[in-house]
This record gives sequence, C-alpha cells and structure tokens, in this order.
Amino acid sequence: MQTNRLYFIDAVRAFAILMMLQGHFIDTLLDPIYRNSNNIFYNIWSYFRGVTAPMFFTISGLVFTYLLLRAYAKGQDKPRIKKGLFRGLLLILIGYSLRANILSWLSGYFNPYFLVIDVLQCIGLSLILLVGLYALFRKHSYLFSIVLFVIGCACFISEPLYRNLTLENVPRFFANYMTKSNGSVFTILPWFGYSAFGAFLSTIFFRHLHRKRFRLLTITAFLTTGLFLVFGSTSFLLSLYDLTGFTLLERCANFNYLFGRLGDVLIIFSIFYSLEPLLKRSIISKIGEKTLSIYVIHFILLYGSFTGYGIKRYLNKSLNPTEAIFGALLFMLVVCFISFHYAKTNAFVYNLVRKITDKVKNRKS
Repeated sequence: MQTNRLYFIDAVRAFAILMMLQGHFIDTLLDPIYRNSNNIFYNIWSYFRGVTAPMFFTISGLVFTYLLLRAYAKGQDKPRIKKGLFRGLLLILIGYSLRANILSWLSGYFNPYFLVIDVLQCIGLSLILLVGLYALFRKHSYLFSIVLFVIGCACFISEPLYRNLTLENVPRFFANYMTKSNGSVFTILPWFGYSAFGAFLSTIFFRHLHRKRFRLLTITAFLTTGLFLVFGSTSFLLSLYDLTGFTLLERCANFNYLFGRLGDVLIIFSIFYSLEPLLKRSIISKIGEKTLSIYVIHFILLYGSFTGYGIKRYLNKSLNPTEAIFGALLFMLVVCFISFHYAKTNAFVYNLVRKITDKVKNRKS
C-alpha cells in the first residue's frame, strides 16, 4: 500500500507550538487588570489559546499511530512499538524533570508540586496506552478504528463523572494523573480522548491516502465535521438525551467544551491540509519538527526549570498588553533561534538514555 508523509501535520504542530509559546508568555506575565472578559480582543486570544492543547494531543495520536500502521504494513512494527514505549516513558521523565528545582532540593526543601502532571506526562502516557490498544487490535484494522472512536467519545461524554474527582486516599504520584485537586495542569482523562480521536484519524489516512480525491474529500470532511462539532454538537447531545433519557448526555451537553474543541482542531486541520503543497520543506514545517526542543527551552526560560530562576520570577503578571504582545513575539523568536542553532534536545536526550541503557545491558550480560 502506498503511503506518504503527512507534511501538513508538521505545519499544524508548528502552529500549535507557536500558539503555546505566546499563550504561556502572555498568560504568565500579563497584569490581571487587563484580563477583561468584556474585551473582544482578549476573548479572541483566550479562545484560540484554548485550542493549543487539543491540537497537541490529537496530533500526537495521529502521527504516532500512523507510523505504527505504516511499520505494520512493512512487517517492521516491533521496533516501532519499542520506540513508542521508549518515547512515552521519555516524555514522562522530561515532564517531571522540567518541574524539578535542584537548587531548592540542595537546600533541603522538596516541593510536592514537582509531582503535578503536565502536558508531556499525559502525552507520554497516551502513547503508551495507544501502543497497548494497537497490540490488541493490530490484526483487526477496522475493529481498531471503531475502538479508538468509541474510546474518544466515552472519554468526552463521561467527563461530568470525573470533572471534580478527588482521590484523597490514593498516593499523590498516581492520583495526579486523574485529579487536578493537587495542582495538576492536565489529567489523562479527558485528554486521552483527543489522542484516541487522532489515532482514529490515522487509520483513515492510512487506508485511503493513496486514493484519488482523498485530499479534497478529507478537507471537506474536516471542515464540515468541525463546524458541526463547534456549532451543533451541544444540540445533538441534547437530542440524544431526549431520545434515550441517558442523563449523562444532558450533563455533557450543558458543559460541552471537549467536542467543540475537537471541532476547532478539525477546522485547523482542514486549513493546513488544503495548504500542504505550499508548506512542504518550509520553515514552518521545520519548526513543527522541533516541538520537543522548543517546549523544553521555553519551559526553562519562562518558568525557571532546575534553578527556579526564569522570566516569571521577575516579571510575573506585571506587563501591559503592548509589552506582553511584543514580549511574546520576541520570546518566540529567541526560543526558536535557540532550538534551531544551539539545542539538540531530541537527539541529545535519546542518545544519552540509549547510552545508559546499553551500559546496563552490557553489565548484565
């Protein structure tokens, strides 16, 4: 089966990472007096900032599962499975390390905030879960697609059941993956739902990418489905509630942000997929290939990973809108420049971990 690289995904990743950079910078440093919900420009910024995380999770599920399916078609999926598990664990490790304050530890103080869960841990765990699902259903392609779609829907529809979940009797290390009561920014639910939907999309791309008019049909499907999810999913859930009497559907509809955000992601996909011929080998695609480096660098500079000395320490919630906007633009340029010219985060970390594991294996042998 003929398969091709999905270049538009690199562009979407670049868009997502740039949105994340400016979003984190402005949200961290903008003075609260300017956070006016009656200001149309602030509302627009806030809305689009909320699309960033759903994009990342959906993209991660799409790309990772698509590569698994390609490897399976070539009879080479075992190395890809090992690589996926390794990458998932590595993302979890990096996620924790970025919240480590070594200087504080050396002084004898350990802040339990180190154990909170952020986007990298959730994406890493999502990849591991996708590997497990793939291992169970790889010989049943269409069943795999159905299971992924059902899991995505279940994660979203059941959100009211765990929205205010507290796990007081569960060790904090594990509880933080399921509850925000201890300060976690992300939890595996509902965010794994986006990864599951992304993986579901990968099965469609894998089966039909080689067919004529696939691009046109997919762009149209992305756009129409996205618009439906943004503007019609709430009424659709309420209609299902009226039909079935299943109260969870009504509760989901009354706070329906997950399906709406998925709709936003699909609309963005439709835009970038339609522009794919113009984006191949472009600078924006190259940025999309450096997302991990960019994420790590921005976290260190802005939040002061390892030392506690970051931009936030000195300028926290102190900028006016003009300063915040121009500062965000400068921040994006600096982080991307460092990532392209001075940092090799992906290669460095992978090589370092591989050297360590190789030494352990050699000692055992």
